[in-house]
Amino acid sequence: MIKPKKLKPGDKVAAISLSWGGPGSFPHRYQAGKRQFTEEFGVEVVETSHALRDPAWLTEHPEARASDLMEAFADPSINGIVSTIGGEESIRLLPHIRGEVITSNPKVFLGYSDTTVSHLVCFRAGVVSFYGPAFMSGFAENAGMFPYMVNSVRKTCFRAAPVGVVYPSIDGWTVEHLHWGNQENQQRRRSLNPSLGWRFLQGTGKAEGRLIGGCLEVLDWVRGTSIWPEAAAFDEAILFLETSEGAAPPQTVTHALRTYAAMGILGRLSGILFGRPGGAVPIERFSQYDEAILQVVTEEEGLSHLPVVTNMDFGHTDPMFVLPYGVTAQIDCESQRFAILESAVVD
Repeated sequence: MIKPKKLKPGDKVAAISLSWGGPGSFPHRYQAGKRQFTEEFGVEVVETSHALRDPAWLTEHPEARASDLMEAFADPSINGIVSTIGGEESIRLLPHIRGEVITSNPKVFLGYSDTTVSHLVCFRAGVVSFYGPAFMSGFAENAGMFPYMVNSVRKTCFRAAPVGVVYPSIDGWTVEHLHWGNQENQQRRRSLNPSLGWRFLQGTGKAEGRLIGGCLEVLDWVRGTSIWPEAAAFDEAILFLETSEGAAPPQTVTHALRTYAAMGILGRLSGILFGRPGGAVPIERFSQYDEAILQVVTEEEGLSHLPVVTNMDFGHTDPMFVLPYGVTAQIDCESQRFAILESAVVD
């Protein structure tokens, strides 16, 4: 995997709308994210040609969204690319993507949710990309960004040193949605639930592997397409999965893992990481997702040795930490620690 150059103050970062045209619907929310990101990291944010277009127009023109991505990677003045928001439209970019442009111009690419599609494009191109916050969610956090997230972005994207141990957020987490249509909500902090810690469900010793994964529902959409990773990509890999704000039920996790088992993926892995369930899932139901995972991994497939960690701080709850694709990580079951063993960027 080719690692991009680290971001640094003064760099130019492109904001891109690869799916839903969120900035066109709620411009004040996008501007809040742009301002907070710029002030915290000292970079210059510029928009790609169509990033701020009307959502309906963007829906009708996937070729324009793909063109923005190609131009942002090819532009030598652009040092990084950050998604404005997710959606459900990124898969329509695939006929218009040229992977060689990404391979030849590696740079930090950051986003999550539907951006899983573009991350797999980067993975196929052999370039490390970063599963993490977007401008309108994460960087636009109400009344200021979460320090936990800021620290992870800084350690992962702005420092050419091993990322090291990633700790659970101890200050709480949230999925509360304060409607973006009410601009007054931007100054209202979201309520936090107490941190419950991560759950190390099974496994012994230490397991290492390179990171691969994304949003569970989006991964389901891209199976069988040209960007689905080759079977060897899952050899001794650590698969990270999370569910979207649609609050997918535990059965969705069961069905996906059964499919991965049938594809021969589960038996190849070094470990599984599962993000805290997204959407309006009652906390008392979180254990049902754990049960769904163990039903397939342990009871049906007999992989009782495979480390499984759940309730982690990535995906569709906040704050989130950043996961770099293709970078080696470690699950230490004895000390119940997770670490990213190498740097994700270079000087």
